[in-house]
Order: sequence, then C-alpha cells, then structure tokens
Amino acid sequence: HAKEANVPIIVAVNKMDLPNASMDKVKAALSEHGLTPEEWGGDTQYIGVSALTKQGINDLLEAIILQAEMLELKANPNREAIGIVLEASLDQGRGPIGTVLVQNGTLKIGDYFVCGLSVGKVRAMVNDLGQRVTKALPSTPVEVLGFEKTPEAGESFNVMLDEKEAKAIADKRVQLKQQEALKANVKVTLENLYEKIASDAMKEFKVIIKADVQGSAEALRDALNKIQSDKIRFVSIYSASGAVTESDVNLAHASNAIIIAYRVRPSGKARELAEKLAIPIERYDIIYEAIESIQNAMKGSLERLKKEVDIGTVEVRDVFHVPKVGTIAGCYVTSGKIERNAGVRVMRDNVLIYTSKISSLRRIKDDVKEVASGYECGASIENFNDIKKGDLLEIFKIEEIAQEL
Repeated sequence: HAKEANVPIIVAVNKMDLPNASMDKVKAALSEHGLTPEEWGGDTQYIGVSALTKQGINDLLEAIILQAEMLELKANPNREAIGIVLEASLDQGRGPIGTVLVQNGTLKIGDYFVCGLSVGKVRAMVNDLGQRVTKALPSTPVEVLGFEKTPEAGESFNVMLDEKEAKAIADKRVQLKQQEALKANVKVTLENLYEKIASDAMKEFKVIIKADVQGSAEALRDALNKIQSDKIRFVSIYSASGAVTESDVNLAHASNAIIIAYRVRPSGKARELAEKLAIPIERYDIIYEAIESIQNAMKGSLERLKKEVDIGTVEVRDVFHVPKVGTIAGCYVTSGKIERNAGVRVMRDNVLIYTSKISSLRRIKDDVKEVASGYECGASIENFNDIKKGDLLEIFKIEEIAQEL
C-alpha cells in the first residue's frame, strides 16, 4: 500500500540487542522487494532498534522527523480537526468507538463532527497509553467516544462549527448514498433469490457484512472474496463493524443483497424493517461456519443440472387392450428395473417412437412401485396406446445435480 501511494518507508529492525542479530540479512531480504538501503544506493532508511532495551528508539524518532522535514509535512493546530478512522468497534458499555488519527487541527472534548453518514459529539478521548485526554494535536491517535453509530475504518473525520452544520452535511451524504443505492435493480429475498440469479447474464451473490469489530468484517470479507468461479461471483457491497441498522436493511433492500451478522445482532427497528421487507439476516459466531454456509448458498443459487439416468430395459412380449383403460404392455424386465412414474422411451427397430412415463405398473394382480430384473409385469404408458409386441422400453429417471463453484 505504501508503494502504491508513493509514501516513503522507514524500516525499523527489531531485536538488535540479540547477539546473533544481523541487520545485513534483513536488508538483503527486503531489498528483493524494492526497499534498498541508502548505503547501498537506495532511498530507504534502516534503523536498528530493540523494544526490550529501547536501543535505537531516539534514532528512529530522528529519522521520522528528518523524513517529515524533507517532505515538508506540516499541520495547523489552530483550526477544526480533520482525521481518519483507523479502527472501530462497538462496546456494550460505552457504545460505538472509533480510533481516530488527527491529521490536521486540534480535536477537543465537545466538538461536533461528521464521520461518514453520521454526526457525533466528542464525549471523551483516550490516548495510546489508556489515559483520558481533553485534546488531541495533529499526528495524535485517540479513541473517540460520541459516535452516533459505529464508523467504518478509512472514513474521514471532520469537525464542524456546530451541530446544525454537522447534521446538514450528514443528511446530504445520506441522500447521495440512497440515490446511489436505488440505482440497483429490484429487491431480493430468499424466496426469489434463485429466480433473480438465474435470470442474470452474470450471476452475482451480493452480501452486506456487519461484525463486532472492523478487523473481523474485513477478515470475513476477504475470506468470502476467495469463493469465486466462472459461474457465480461473490460481491460484498458493504462491510463495517457494529449492529445491523435500518440503513443496512434499506441498502440490502435496494441492492438485492442479504445481510451477514457476525457476532452482532440487529436492532429492534432494523429487525422489524427486515421482516417487513423480507430481507434475510444470517447470524454467525464462527467465521468458518459463515464461509461454509455462504458457499453452500452460492451453490444452491446455481441452476441445478438435469441428467438422465438409465435404470432398466424392458421387452414387450405381449399387448392387451383393456376397455376404458387403454393398452397394457405385457413386459419382461431384461436388466435393471422398471418403476412407476419413471420416464420411458419406446424403441422400435432401434428407432425412438415415443417418450413418456410409466403411468401404471402391475405384478400379477397387484399394483407395485417397481419390478426388478428377471420378472414379468404389466405396464401402461401415459398418452400412448400404439405399443406393439417386440418393442423395447428404455426406463430412465431425471436426476438434478448441484453445480460446483
């Protein structure tokens, strides 16, 4: 990610207090990935450190400051704070919590902010040492309490002048999000999921992932993204931490998606809305169970293959015409078996005459479901009376086979 963003990299090599530590070995290995040391003609700084003895920590800080000066990285602490959410979670006691890295300005207790589609007010902040603080300067990461709902990692965090301005911006973002979501086709439920996927040229299985923490949501999304094939494609249209909300249900409704809730549960209103709109909410507490369940669901969404299976061969040895019943074939089962309601192909001189099914089957005087090889029986063929002595009946069944991904 750092390479793609053209961001300089400083390598801190830990455990340099150990007697067998080799900086050159690390440099040689990382050089293969483009991190060539400055002393070897590259532009990557390598600093040897020890987390145990604190060796090299000051050198590392100096290297970071030097790099920042070279890049002319500056921030103005005397303005409204701007930051980015690094991680988020839902705490049962404290509610939604977001770890925010302040990039510009100063974040203070009581500030109103906009983050994603929601507004909030900073009620408390905790620094990386677990201490409560009243303000956070640029480049400071802090846990922020006061979110309206759990934010998503990577979302921008902007402090506004007052609550009115914050709500106006959040409402505008919600409208834009809804307009974008409504561009999707028709809604989907578990009942019409098969029909919807079967009618699409490119089959897609869309889901919304909600988890207890953002890391779990990303891990589940990445694992499910590996379930791919040329027959169906998994699409995660949204993943975040926190309980399933009404907004998630509306997004699923507009996007033909189901909701996966990993270690979280829908709120009361979200559950009612999901029932009203027939939006499936699949709940899991173990990741591999979620993966297995979704994989089976994706397989079930594929149109099942139909395959004819030959189950027997029957020779017509006599023909009987019964009034009000029709033509009955006196048969001998030469191989396999004959079953009532099974499919039948009438062959005459190795030419297919008619295809239908066995409508009735009798053995001596009893109605039976099947007759095995080596036995005689009487059978009638649905909508076909032109059967003749010497005809050969091929008995078959139609089996449905689930396609593999």
